[in-house]
Amino acid sequence: MSRPYCNLCQRPQVSCICHLIHPTKNDIHVVVLQHPSEEKQSKGTVKLLSQSLASCQLLIVEDFTNHHVLLDILKQYKNHIALLYPSEQAEVIRKNSDNQPESEIRCVILLDGTWKKAYRIYMMNKVLQEIPHRILPDNIIGQYHIRKTKKHGALSTLEACCHGLAIMENDTKKYAGLLEQFIKFNQMQLSFLRNK
Repeated sequence: MSRPYCNLCQRPQVSCICHLIHPTKNDIHVVVLQHPSEEKQSKGTVKLLSQSLASCQLLIVEDFTNHHVLLDILKQYKNHIALLYPSEQAEVIRKNSDNQPESEIRCVILLDGTWKKAYRIYMMNKVLQEIPHRILPDNIIGQYHIRKTKKHGALSTLEACCHGLAIMENDTKKYAGLLEQFIKFNQMQLSFLRNK
């Protein structure tokens, strides 16, 4: 007999995350490019992120070369878009400046997957290599304890997004509630692991 699933979050009802959704009005549009293997990953944070943020698009595909939705987004935001990715040319993310509106970021793209899969998406899609890259300051400590990585400063997609938006929008309080819900999500997932 198949397990009952939640119609909203598409997760098994026993691990439904709808009670953790924290409506948050972000000023900077978020686009998450998710590797297809992450879509059904129970430890993934993108479902919580995308259902909490007011302005967020989730695109699930590995090769975005001819993806008309992404290409339209790039065209729409032109010089006001950045990829949050630790490439060699990435600059530390900073707050949008009132006196330099031409350099403001109005849309941020994140890659969702393991480091290896995110790198694969990055390498497969030349368009991602051509837009400005941003990286978070290295003093942010992640709370994502359900997935292990050897990368220094590794954060979940939700954490990276919230910290990045908080810096750019100069408003840490706005994303505190969603980060608190993320910690509860983390604890819920850890409880499932302990009960196995």
